[in-house]
Amino acid sequence: MEKTAVKKTTKIDKRKKILDGYKHHVLEHGREPVSVFKFSKDISIKETDFYAHFASFGAIKSAVWQQIFSDTVHGIESDNVYQEYNSREKLLAFFFTWIEELKKNRSYLLALYEDKIDLKNLMPKEMQGFKKDFKEFVNDILDEGKDREEIVKRPYISERYDEALWLEVMFIFRYWIQDESESFEKTDEAIEKSVNLAFDLMGKSALDTFVDFAKFLYQSK
Repeated sequence: MEKTAVKKTTKIDKRKKILDGYKHHVLEHGREPVSVFKFSKDISIKETDFYAHFASFGAIKSAVWQQIFSDTVHGIESDNVYQEYNSREKLLAFFFTWIEELKKNRSYLLALYEDKIDLKNLMPKEMQGFKKDFKEFVNDILDEGKDREEIVKRPYISERYDEALWLEVMFIFRYWIQDESESFEKTDEAIEKSVNLAFDLMGKSALDTFVDFAKFLYQSK
């Protein structure tokens, strides 16, 4: 009996090939490709295959940011100890793990952002998806903090806590991009101090205590 030859085929993950190819191009040339046509040719795919996964190079950059965020969340949530943390500790864990993920992509990020992140450009367009994902994630932490009374519910202000923490994300990223200290120890210090400040401001303050006391005196009349 003749044996039928079985042809093995390897399915190529074209989305990953595009992502990896884009990052490699940026690392090699210090800038993004000049055109989708040229880039597709360089990585041996059809231009239509590119557009089947991404609408533009901006969409690729957005996907990279969201992947870094996803890897960060997976890393912290896979640690059983994380679930025992309070809100402050959870945010610290997020930032420390996020920086570790950024380090894996530092050369790529430096090529694109080293001279472009400043106070006039608080958020590149491609970070919008990352921002949305982060705010959904951090709102769960904030809600938990409010339930545990680590965070004070304040009219109007508490609704903007997530936006304030997003500004902290941008501050930490800009700081890390420019950090030249050994093992980025200055960035670690910046994370610890900025997160502690944020939670001190969101927590019960002397002003809150004074307002509570004033209310007590007024209601006691």
